Amino acid sequence: MDELESYLKTQEEKDNYWWTIEFSMPLNDKNFSQNEEILSTVATLSDCIGAYVFKENGRIFLRADYDNSDGLDGVLFKVEHILNDYSFRDVDLTRCYKTSNQPWEKQHYDAFPPLAVGKTLMVMAPWHEKEEIPEGRMPIYIYPASAFGTGYHESTQIALSLLEEIVKGGDVILDIGTGTGILFISALKLGADKAIARDIDPTTLEEAKRNMKLNGINPKVCELSEGDLLKGFHGQVNILTANILLNPNVSMLPDVRGVLKPKGSAIFSGMTNVESNMFLSILNSSGLNVEREMKIGDWWGCRAVKAWG
Repeated sequence: MDELESYLKTQEEKDNYWWTIEFSMPLNDKNFSQNEEILSTVATLSDCIGAYVFKENGRIFLRADYDNSDGLDGVLFKVEHILNDYSFRDVDLTRCYKTSNQPWEKQHYDAFPPLAVGKTLMVMAPWHEKEEIPEGRMPIYIYPASAFGTGYHESTQIALSLLEEIVKGGDVILDIGTGTGILFISALKLGADKAIARDIDPTTLEEAKRNMKLNGINPKVCELSEGDLLKGFHGQVNILTANILLNPNVSMLPDVRGVLKPKGSAIFSGMTNVESNMFLSILNSSGLNVEREMKIGDWWGCRAVKAWG
């Protein structure tokens, strides 16, 4: 793969280190998903080259890596400028340090092994392309360019599992908050005819395009656009997917029924087990019926269909 080989060669030519900064926030069941989203935004705004989230000692941490072409002072200046925003008032810069003795891509090679999801999918970083695919599994290649939307988060695994059970030929899928594009790419590879993908952040659409190319997706079968949830969307689809947070999922609910074709399905994920009852109570008053629920760890999602009447 020429693009990947060129990237790896560039990395090898650099000095063998990068800057690592750890951020943290308080953790409890009620705020986990919201605080994870806040840390995700910090990672995106600060232009880190790789990151992941973990829990430890009652706090949620973001460990973010930064290219060594900028001095540490430059990286810290950018980070501290971001943290001065009131939106990030609860984010603490825990520590920063130099990470060396291992190429960055080797660290992330080890951090993203092939992952079986659902009954038929295998999420893989592109450097695993030549590895043998288990019988009955379909590879979904995703660049782990960020910590979010790579398929390794439980909420994404829930959405993929609920999706693979229903996709069929002729389907049109609408993917809200598409991120890396993993959901609509999987739907197309599973047989859907067309995808419409929206994200409020235009920079993520470029990442989705890159992943489309990795998976051999014809650009003509996917419409990528910047958009805020369902605002301004006109049309109907067979499947709607939304692997986002509780609040945007709830705010979108009143409009979901109208964009689903008869017998259409909506898949909602990105919410915790604690948040599920709240979401279900609102969903049931939105002209939708839950068809299936799924939990993985602390995370919950569901698939809903139009209610009769």
